Amino acid sequence: MRIENLTASSTCYTCCVYLVRGDWNAIEDVNTLIDVGRDPSVIPMIESQDTGVGKKRVAQVILTHCHYDHTSLLPEIRAAFKPIVCAYPTFREADRYLKDGEFVKIADRTFEIIYTPGHSHDSICLYCEQDGVLFSGDVNLNIQTTGGTFQDDYVQALEKLSTKKIKTIYPGHGSPIVGNGDEVIRRTLMNAKRARAWHAGRN
Repeated sequence: MRIENLTASSTCYTCCVYLVRGDWNAIEDVNTLIDVGRDPSVIPMIESQDTGVGKKRVAQVILTHCHYDHTSLLPEIRAAFKPIVCAYPTFREADRYLKDGEFVKIADRTFEIIYTPGHSHDSICLYCEQDGVLFSGDVNLNIQTTGGTFQDDYVQALEKLSTKKIKTIYPGHGSPIVGNGDEVIRRTLMNAKRARAWHAGRN
């Protein structure tokens, strides 16, 4: 599996847009964009990539949630590549709805869909057990203090993620967390629980 952040050098405000391809560009690989962002320069970048012969440059788009910085370029991506668009069921423009616990093929790997509300009501993460890779969208998985308040469903999502072997986290903004993703998530879960306990003690 090859992962490239197409917006690493973007000059406009946008999310990370990840193009995910198979190691060998095999015909059965599913070339996938994780989020589409809002920077039109990703389209010529995709067109310049070696994405395999006899297949779509982008066969599939998976949206981690519906916020504008992750979805604005969708009409242009549809027009250019005619992909299947996948998202949580509340996103009406999707061609396919993804549910918690479902598995989907991305490039030459299988990913689990993990529903992770908190940042938004429709946030999902994408987890590949084979490589220990997690696409996390805008879900905050790197909480380093016990300040703040956290909802039950967010903490439950963290508990689910903490059971996974995660090496690398590809977030919706910023650089990847490499090598110790599961450690970062366990620390975040601990801090979220401590914050909830502190607030419960005050009430």
